[in-house]
Amino acid sequence: MRIAELHTHPVKGCHRLDHDAVVVEPWGLAGDRRWMMIDPDGVGITQRDTAVLTQLTVHPRPGGLRLTAAGRPDLDVDEPAHGPKVGVHVFRNKPEVPARLSEAGSAWCREFLGRDARLVWQADPTGRTIEELALPGDRVSLADGYPVLLANAASLDAVNDWLAETGDEPVPIHRFRPNLVVEGAPAWAEDGWLGRRLRIGEMVFRVAKHCARCRVTTIDQETGEAGRQPLHVLGRHRRIDGGLMFAVNLIPDLAAGDTGVLRLGDTVTPLE
Repeated sequence: MRIAELHTHPVKGCHRLDHDAVVVEPWGLAGDRRWMMIDPDGVGITQRDTAVLTQLTVHPRPGGLRLTAAGRPDLDVDEPAHGPKVGVHVFRNKPEVPARLSEAGSAWCREFLGRDARLVWQADPTGRTIEELALPGDRVSLADGYPVLLANAASLDAVNDWLAETGDEPVPIHRFRPNLVVEGAPAWAEDGWLGRRLRIGEMVFRVAKHCARCRVTTIDQETGEAGRQPLHVLGRHRRIDGGLMFAVNLIPDLAAGDTGVLRLGDTVTPLE
């Protein structure tokens, strides 16, 4: 079993970036979901209600990033290390997270989305704790809930077999927006990893829980167009504990201040 794909999403909801190697920090892959657009109430704007985010491409650079979208001028945005402090919510009913406001980036984002929005940066990723199945020192970026999401390519094959049986088109793994894609494991092998550890390359991760899927999986990540699959077929075959489950959430087994590196081709081994 090995890593077949590595992805980050620098602005929450944006188009993925593909990597051959990536640094891992205690709160997630370096640069992954440290930026987010928020509404006037400080709540994160995601593809759940704003599918045009699929058309946002982000190019990280030292000390900031470049925002790119068709029909809009590119914008270089610096990390607002001294920008106004704001409290944001990844979800409306979730605890407040400290962030810094990018005023220049916010103006660009309003024009891009065609709605009232601001761009914020998680200057201190140690400021957000993991709410479930975590150790006291565990932290997370502006991801939905956990630092790293792992998907199994064979499990996607199983989903696409179910879709073929219903006459639907297959879906790519990117619908599930994983950070890591592994190949060489049987379909649904990840179900047996819950509560265990995985050695990936030279790193160790704790497998916290399944990932319950939402309507983002129905959105074509290249066009932004939405359909009904794969949620419908997941509802028939993967309803577990009240959620439609695909992929698993990981927590890096790293002490504060430590980092590691993942590379394409790294071996993945479940530990007892």
